[in-house]
Amino acid sequence: MGDTALEAVLRRDRAVVTAALIVITVLAWAYVLWLAADMVMPVNPASDSAAGDMAGMDMSNMSGMDMSGNDMGGMDMGAAMEPGLRAWATADFAFIFTMWAVMMVGMMTPSVAPMLLLYAGVGRKALADGSPIASTAWFFTGYLVVWVAFSIVATGAQWLLARLALLNASMATDSALLGGLVLIAAGLYQWAPIKGVCLRQCQAPIAFLASHGGFRTTAPGALRLGIDHGAYCLGCCWALMALLFVGGVMNVLWIAGIAILVLLEKMIPTGQLIPRLSGALMAAIGVWLVFPPL
Repeated sequence: MGDTALEAVLRRDRAVVTAALIVITVLAWAYVLWLAADMVMPVNPASDSAAGDMAGMDMSNMSGMDMSGNDMGGMDMGAAMEPGLRAWATADFAFIFTMWAVMMVGMMTPSVAPMLLLYAGVGRKALADGSPIASTAWFFTGYLVVWVAFSIVATGAQWLLARLALLNASMATDSALLGGLVLIAAGLYQWAPIKGVCLRQCQAPIAFLASHGGFRTTAPGALRLGIDHGAYCLGCCWALMALLFVGGVMNVLWIAGIAILVLLEKMIPTGQLIPRLSGALMAAIGVWLVFPPL
């Protein structure tokens, strides 16, 4: 295969991977937007008397009603938004876990795209040279496994905060103290050495591969390599994800803002400038919330 033909194949391969990543991201965001819209639906938009009926209801009788206008396949959305009304059922845990997992896919796929495109390009060239490596899909699957595992932890955190009555209907904390402490912790983590170590691995895909033995020829090897890369990404971004409990887990603008910050940290070659500037701002706002001016 000539150089020109090979370059054309590589371009086509990158185009296919890019299109797949765009589709995955769009679908994930469409799901998040649908959930966010569903959560703000009135109980009965066709009836002006609904608000009056709600005002006269005994709150103790609300545990069985659908507060969103959509039972989400048998799950009471009221329990997900304000789970202090009753204990979560298995369906509640499953729904919240799915929400977090899909949201993580939508937020993190754009930032891992350069790594996946590099992998796909090298994979196609290796195949043309007769030394194939494992599919990009295995690497991406390993990466997503890490964020699925994080979603389990996030679901547990949301359950705990809800049981302690520290979350409101938008899945954000009503406590200025808790919100301020989370912001301060996230801001300080932006300056932590471990944040810098993880961020450098995410910013430089080639350096990551060089330090981890290069590409893998087997599916299990590529899966493990993806898990390793996902672990660095998690180490870089987990504190930012905790901010979802401050601004609202289903606050679309807040979700998008965090996703953009993650993307800027990884894509713009400014070292740790962006994390440190954003960290200082987070900490300052957190201090203001904890110690509000008189």
